[in-house]
Amino acid sequence: MMESIKNSTNNIKFMDFCAGIGAGRLGLEKNGLSCVGFSEIDKQAEITYRKFFGEEEMNYGDLMKIDTDKLPDFDMMIAGFPCQTFSVIGQRKGMGDDRGQIIFGLIKIMLAKKVKYFILENVKGLTNHDNGNSLKVIKNKLEEAGYLVSCDVLNSIDYGVPQMRERIYLIGVRKDIAPKNFIYFFPERQVRVNVKDFLIDTKELEFNEKKESYETFLKYLRNRYNHGRYDLGEFLKKDYLVIDTRQSDLRLYDNKVPTLRTGRHGVLYVRNGKFRKLSGYESLLLQGFPKELTKKVDGVIEEIHLLKQAGNAMTVNVIEAVARELFKVL
Repeated sequence: MMESIKNSTNNIKFMDFCAGIGAGRLGLEKNGLSCVGFSEIDKQAEITYRKFFGEEEMNYGDLMKIDTDKLPDFDMMIAGFPCQTFSVIGQRKGMGDDRGQIIFGLIKIMLAKKVKYFILENVKGLTNHDNGNSLKVIKNKLEEAGYLVSCDVLNSIDYGVPQMRERIYLIGVRKDIAPKNFIYFFPERQVRVNVKDFLIDTKELEFNEKKESYETFLKYLRNRYNHGRYDLGEFLKKDYLVIDTRQSDLRLYDNKVPTLRTGRHGVLYVRNGKFRKLSGYESLLLQGFPKELTKKVDGVIEEIHLLKQAGNAMTVNVIEAVARELFKVL
């Protein structure tokens, strides 16, 4: 089935908007589609993107300022449009924030280029932002632009990575080319995978008394919220126990990791009886980036940037599965 889909999609071209480091691109390329350019304003993300895909890649910059006449022709749009305005972590300003207006810039490009299909991704918080009105406005605008739109919340942990990451996906097909009685079915959940196959970094990232931040961690365990609740010795007996340090409480995870986020750098885990910090390399693996690609930036791009970029990325596996289901129908 996968080969037949690739054979039917090898002439389909797409553009990668709000590209980040290219997770959406990878998901589509795994289905046989070809990328003709990308749009990204974060310079650090662009550096990583080029390490992955090549220095010659064309970045068309800020999508809100793009002259659509200068864009190449393409059939499909992929975009993880800015989510901070809808996230429970952010201030949830939604459409009142400039970043919330990006969706209208994307629609303008869709119309100008007569885009046939799209996959858009955002945080789960979009589903209930402003009592659901933000999502309703977005869907209505996409439908007014001439698209059949399907949306659902999927969790990355159900699609081949051990990361709990709920995101909403909007799938669109232009009405005039959609098959009769077109219905899009979101991909079925897959068998869950083992976290130890992803926490494999060999760099010296042990977290112990030699690290200045280790004392801060010990103080955290002794604070008024955690005092007497946890035993370090017991933690160290459980290989691949994942530990997330939050502002007030500490959370433990078995065979899974919490949602990777831009500002979350405090994820620890136990391996061979020692604490380790989750690395940028491992974070990319947890987002579905293949090892051979991830090795291109491991030790080349600073850890702090890789952690941030992985937290901002889409999950490759989910995009691959969502696109595969779309082209099965088409």
